[in-house]
Amino acid sequence: MLYIFDMGNVIIDIDFKRVLGVWSNLSGTPLATLTERFSMGEVFQKHERGEISDEDFAVELSHEMGIALSFEQFSLGWQAVFVGLRPEVIAVFKTLREQGHCVVVLSNTNRLHLNYWPEHFPEIEANTDALYLSQDLGMRKPEPGIFEYVLNKEGITASQAVFFDDVIENVEAARSMGIEAVLVEDKTTVPAWFS
Repeated sequence: MLYIFDMGNVIIDIDFKRVLGVWSNLSGTPLATLTERFSMGEVFQKHERGEISDEDFAVELSHEMGIALSFEQFSLGWQAVFVGLRPEVIAVFKTLREQGHCVVVLSNTNRLHLNYWPEHFPEIEANTDALYLSQDLGMRKPEPGIFEYVLNKEGITASQAVFFDDVIENVEAARSMGIEAVLVEDKTTVPAWFS
């Protein structure tokens, strides 16, 4: 079997409020104002597809939120999203691979985060067979093409794959293609599914 895992809030706990908190402190803009203005809109999605550079993303998103940050300050906030690894999920990866299954990551991510998590959470790459990242592929979930790409690369049919994600749209997109998909609601979802 092929087991496909999202990264944020599946393998690593993330919290966007932490990002906005850092930007609020650095820009002097109230957190409530940034919370109101921040959206994962077109600029965010273009960045995850690798269509714009990190620097352009920082400029455009800062402009959208009406704040002035240097690229370094923006990056500092952007990396604050990562809270910590879920060791119970890494333990599942190890067991699955020992049993001869294939374990891959499919994540909507970006270069800025790629400069961070492999260094701080090396356990992810060490315990998976492949990393499929939106910025490298020019596609992002829930686009059907990104799921097709992973299945084709792994030489697997949809019925031989199970997908775990914390976003219902991504789960529904995978299901519509015949992939068994599990909505990850909290830290217990993945270990419980395999118990």
